[in-house]
Amino acid sequence: MMIKKIDVTRFLELSETMPIADVRSPSEFNSGHIPGAVNIPLFEDNEREAVGIKYKKQGRLPAILEGLKHTGPSLRSKLEQALKITKDGKLLVHCWRGGMRSEAMAWLFSLGDIEVSVLDGGYKSYRHHVLESLAEKRKMIVLGGMTGSSKTHILRYLNSLGQQVIDLERLANHKGSAFGALGQLPQPTTEQFGNILFTDWKKLNRELPFWVEDESRNIGSVFIPDIFYLNMQDMPVIVLVMDVNTRIPRLMKEYSTYPPEALKQSVLKISKRLGGDKTRDAINAVETGDFAKAIEIVLCYYDKAYMFGLKKKGSEDIIHVNVDTDDIESNALKISDAASKLKW
Repeated sequence: MMIKKIDVTRFLELSETMPIADVRSPSEFNSGHIPGAVNIPLFEDNEREAVGIKYKKQGRLPAILEGLKHTGPSLRSKLEQALKITKDGKLLVHCWRGGMRSEAMAWLFSLGDIEVSVLDGGYKSYRHHVLESLAEKRKMIVLGGMTGSSKTHILRYLNSLGQQVIDLERLANHKGSAFGALGQLPQPTTEQFGNILFTDWKKLNRELPFWVEDESRNIGSVFIPDIFYLNMQDMPVIVLVMDVNTRIPRLMKEYSTYPPEALKQSVLKISKRLGGDKTRDAINAVETGDFAKAIEIVLCYYDKAYMFGLKKKGSEDIIHVNVDTDDIESNALKISDAASKLKW
């Protein structure tokens, strides 16, 4: 059987309408995969390890025989899985390098009259493509501002008006601070975050600017791809300037509904930076229900940290927009007006 191999660009074009079978092991898939792909592994994790050991110690043929010993009894179920997800008799397939595993599964799927296209270079070529694409410099506007300035809400409002936005915190399932995991789904791996980011990135009109929120290098446990993060540091920054008393009410509304124990654990995450006295005061405030005081103590640390980070940026365009209200629409219009004056 002739294996039809296609490059990553064509593979991704076809993936808009065709399903993808990722035939790597479950642990490989869970570390990172093409969004939307279905895992139909040739080998389970322990089987892949056994085949790899056999290959290193005895060579290719003993490894193939070892693989057949493991996969033989399960070939039917693998083909049945492929038949369930195939569309119009067609299926995209990839493994790590586009080698033996994808070729073996392509042969198996062809027995079910499935027309298979294999990703040349496998998932490795996809990851190279992702990182290479994210390294491209485009018209990016970074929305900055101290914690509680409603930056995420403003970006989502701008997006509803048709402006291009990449919501990094939504992709990371985290709001960015020590409290950012509260109420969120489990975070993706850093590798998978990059893949999801690329999915949004490739949808952008590269001729038009897009917005991102100013973030640290990491959002919770997830790290922004290095080159993307470095590009963010050189892009224009529009900083929303809002006093602490204007910020506290929204933060109280967002976080006071969580169990006190969860809030105290979040405070403890930054205890070394807050210092012993402020940590104790913040925890006491949570325990007594004085959420405004607890938030004010924590904001003191985050405000200093943000201003320090802002000074380190390489961007020559840092525009401050002063606001005296927490109104999302009003503030969105002000920062949008500031952005319209940028010269690209």
